[in-house]
Amino acid sequence: MYFSEPRYLFLILAVPVLLLLYGLWRRVRSRRIAAFGDKELVSELMPHRSSTKGWLRMVFFSLGIAFLGIGLARPQIGAKIAEHKVRGAEVIVCLDVSNSMLARDYSPNRLERAKLAISRLSDRLQDDRIGLVLFAGTSFVQLPVTTDYVSAKMFLSSISTESVPVQGTAIGGAITTAIRSFSPQSEKSRAIIVITDGENHEDDPVEAASQAAQMGIKVYTIGVGSPQGQPIPMGGEYLKDKDGNMVVTRLDEKTLREIASKGGGAYVKAGNEEFGLNPIIDDIRKMEDEEFTSVQFEEWDEQFMYFLAAALLMFVIEMLIGHRRPRRHLFEQRLSDARQVGGK
Repeated sequence: MYFSEPRYLFLILAVPVLLLLYGLWRRVRSRRIAAFGDKELVSELMPHRSSTKGWLRMVFFSLGIAFLGIGLARPQIGAKIAEHKVRGAEVIVCLDVSNSMLARDYSPNRLERAKLAISRLSDRLQDDRIGLVLFAGTSFVQLPVTTDYVSAKMFLSSISTESVPVQGTAIGGAITTAIRSFSPQSEKSRAIIVITDGENHEDDPVEAASQAAQMGIKVYTIGVGSPQGQPIPMGGEYLKDKDGNMVVTRLDEKTLREIASKGGGAYVKAGNEEFGLNPIIDDIRKMEDEEFTSVQFEEWDEQFMYFLAAALLMFVIEMLIGHRRPRRHLFEQRLSDARQVGGK
């Protein structure tokens, strides 16, 4: 069961409070009656007043409050699965999470600036599907292609340089992983966006991009960093090599241009204001949209009316109970009077 307005469920918490306050009020009233005079004598002066109906009324009133809270919270059940046809492209972002992405060419660093740009990218997508591949020395699919942009943003928040245990920069492996991650429905509008500083140390990314182009997949690259380079902050200090020299990470634009050229895409150098994703998305928009089938849950069955009806019933019963003891039937009263007359 799903509650569309769960804040109203707090009304249920008022039930034990009402019962407690009523119990305290009853105790105070009993003490006042005891102080007024003999309790049994006072009870005889009010023969028709019920001592139990008060609690009974309060129980029904409390049940009414509980049902009212549940009804206002709009409980829903019974969602059904439905297929929707959408048209768009499939875009897989390959994000470099190696230690070099901690360099502070951008504020606060390369990696955080790239994550912000991807988050803004998801705001621009409509019916397009997005996927996310993380890579350093190895690569893996962090988010399969989806139209669930909220989940994409949630995954972004948890990404760090520790997301991939093997350090290095294997851009070619990331492109190969992305190629395998496209859905079987996708054949035309497919694109890979590689966000990295371009310092490849592991494989041949140009050959991987060429293979992607042969399969009809465009490969775009976004260069993050500066040609003059920046040191890499690690644990309050800067990363050093085995000889004790400070490691400086530089943007390798030459490699990134070659990857984009062989991949049939384009290279963009990331800036502080315009990171580079917008012009790439504008270019992807020119591709022929494909039709995808997405499965979604929809048509929740509203249940609030049943709980509101139960609340109304509880309130009506509470009003009908009254405060007085039930009177004896008229026939019983007359029979008792006749017996008294006969006894005389």
